[in-house]
Amino acid sequence: QVQLVESGGGLVQAEGSLRLSCAASGSIDRPNDMGWYRQAPGKQRELVAVGRGIGSTNYADSVKGRFTLSRDNAKNTVTLQMNSLKSEDTAVYYCYFRPMYGARSTLSYWGQGTQVTVSS
Repeated sequence: QVQLVESGGGLVQAEGSLRLSCAASGSIDRPNDMGWYRQAPGKQRELVAVGRGIGSTNYADSVKGRFTLSRDNAKNTVTLQMNSLKSEDTAVYYCYFRPMYGARSTLSYWGQGTQVTVSS
């Protein structure tokens, strides 16, 4: 099992910044994918930014140039720096973890979610 503990989030005005952090603990397989998804009301959950175990990072087109994902593999943490926030970034943000290989590679782990609200 993997436990994900999120912090950060909250209410911010448009063009403001927020930082989300997530720490993983438990049975940490390496390499792994770790990052963030989000879900807005009435919409499907979507990828925001995920750091792949091979070293690359995938960003949603809508956040490129505004959001930056950082990983500390030694501490099993990931941070999402969100700048120039827009009202359409309002959503519940979920930390995500998935081992790349092995028996647990078919499992995706999720945090409890943290609300980000951007007021215009």
